[in-house]
Amino acid sequence: MRVKRGVPGHAKHKKIRQATKGFSHSNRVSIKRGRQAVTKSLQFATRDRKNRKRTFRQLWNTRINAGARLNGTTYSKLIAGLKAANITLDRKVLSELAVNEPAAFTAVVKAASK
Repeated sequence: MRVKRGVPGHAKHKKIRQATKGFSHSNRVSIKRGRQAVTKSLQFATRDRKNRKRTFRQLWNTRINAGARLNGTTYSKLIAGLKAANITLDRKVLSELAVNEPAAFTAVVKAASK
């Protein structure tokens, strides 16, 4: 007995079309190109989730360094002083202090330089 495969095929194609919403024309219209584009976009998404952590840490370090230099020290000396003073503030919090609360950041720098 013959089995017609229209419904499962259309469902697969519909899934690809929904995943390629917002892509350029050929990737959106062609199923074959669309499948390749979705696979590639998922690879980029995985890579960029890792890279986001890297770039934010770079930003935090830059902000901490700028704040430290305003207080007469450097980034590396500040971090070494924090570890020696057993102050466990992470870089995200330190950068927020350096940008939004300069007085509090100065107090942290003074505590680390003792």
